[in-house]
Amino acid sequence: MGVVHDLFEVLWRDYLAITPQAEQVAQLLTKRGEVIINDHIALRTFAHDRVDIEVLDRAFVDGGYEPIESYAFKDKHLVACHYEHAEPGMPKVFISSLLLDECSPKLREIAHSLVKQIPIGLEADWRFASSGRTWPLDSKTYETLLEESQYAAWLAAFGYIANHFTIAAHSLKTVTSLTELNDVLVAAGLPLNDTGGRIKGSPEAGLEQSSTMAASIDIQFLDGIKSIPSCYYEFAYRHPKPDGSLFQGFIADSATNLFTSTDHGKGDPAP
Repeated sequence: MGVVHDLFEVLWRDYLAITPQAEQVAQLLTKRGEVIINDHIALRTFAHDRVDIEVLDRAFVDGGYEPIESYAFKDKHLVACHYEHAEPGMPKVFISSLLLDECSPKLREIAHSLVKQIPIGLEADWRFASSGRTWPLDSKTYETLLEESQYAAWLAAFGYIANHFTIAAHSLKTVTSLTELNDVLVAAGLPLNDTGGRIKGSPEAGLEQSSTMAASIDIQFLDGIKSIPSCYYEFAYRHPKPDGSLFQGFIADSATNLFTSTDHGKGDPAP
C-alpha cells in the first residue's frame, strides 16, 4: 500500500507542475470551504508488449488494485480498463491504450521507436507510471502523430504521467449538481469541454462528467520549444443505483468525448 500512496503523490506533484488549471480549481473550491476528494486518475499508453495496460498497471495491482471493467473505443482505436481498491477512499484508476495494429504504418513505426528508447528495466520499476517522457522527440514527429491521433501525439510529448485527475463532484457541499459546479468554473474563466455537450452522461446512467480543456504549456523538443495542450481536470458526479450505493463504473460514450479535452488549441482562454 505504501508504494501506491507514494506513486499517487508523485503523479499528483508532476500533474500540478504542468496543469495550471489544477491549482486554480483547487484554490477556487477550497476558498468555498470544500474538501477535494479524488475520484480517479487516468493514464495513457500504447498497445505494445513493453508498455501495454498489463505493464502499466503493475504497481497498482501489486498495491491491492483489481481490474473491474474493460472498455472499447472503436472510433479512436483505444481500449481501456478501470481498477478499484478495497480500501475506502482510494481513487479509481483508468488506463487506456492505443491499438497500434489499427493505426497507420507510420504511426506504428514512430510508436515502436519511442518504446524502444525506454531504458531497459524501467517498466518493472514501481515509478514507471510516473516516469514521464524518456525518449527524445522533435516537433515534426509530434506534428506527424497529431495528424492521425491526438492521443498518440500527447503520449509522445508527455510520456508516462497522469493525463488527468478527477474531483468527486458528488462529495462537494457548496454545489448540488454538476451543472452548478460547471457554472462556478465558467464564471472563474475556466474553459470547459463542450464535445457531446458540457455534461457527458446522465443521472439515469449513474454518472455525469465534465472537464476543463487542457491549457497549453511550453514543451522542449529537440528542435526548440513548442506550446501544446498538457493535462486537464475532470469532474465526476456519481449517482445512486437502485440499491442506494453509488455507481462506480464509467460510460464509454462519455469517455470518448472526454478524450478530446487535450485537443489542440481549444483549452486556452479567449483573448
